[in-house]
Amino acid sequence: MEDLSEIYKSYADEVKYFLICLTSNVDLAEELTQETFYQAVKSIGRYNGECKMSVWLCQIAKHTYYNYLKKEKRNAHMSVENMMDMGVEIPSKADVPDVQLVKRNTLVSLHKEIHSLKESYREIFLLRTSIDLSFKEIGEIFDKSENWARVTYYRAKLKLAERIDLNEL
Repeated sequence: MEDLSEIYKSYADEVKYFLICLTSNVDLAEELTQETFYQAVKSIGRYNGECKMSVWLCQIAKHTYYNYLKKEKRNAHMSVENMMDMGVEIPSKADVPDVQLVKRNTLVSLHKEIHSLKESYREIFLLRTSIDLSFKEIGEIFDKSENWARVTYYRAKLKLAERIDLNEL
């Protein structure tokens, strides 16, 4: 078995990137990455080598994120008014050049559409496009077949294509 620090060095960036795609929040992704590796250390005895280490870690990361969401549901979310009362500044569009504003709006629109997909479609789409996992690896993460991953990815692409007119972006 590889040394735990070597595992962290080898896979931390991949896990963090996966979590950034899921959460759309770099700070949260960093926090969840740390929690993922903590959970991995606690359960390293259960890793049997049947799948790649990165797949196993992404499974843990996914469950760590789900646990975070469950906790967040219990907590009340801050309203925009509360944020303004606390002095949180909302950036002005005047501060951004027009070209960058268009690019940003395009990325935001695309990101919103990806995150409006149902959960399995969204996760599979992000695993395939962002981390470039194979369909076999994606199937392993979800305890499903490679064919299931292919079909679900194809359906996710169709849903996105229905929602997005690339000429508008």
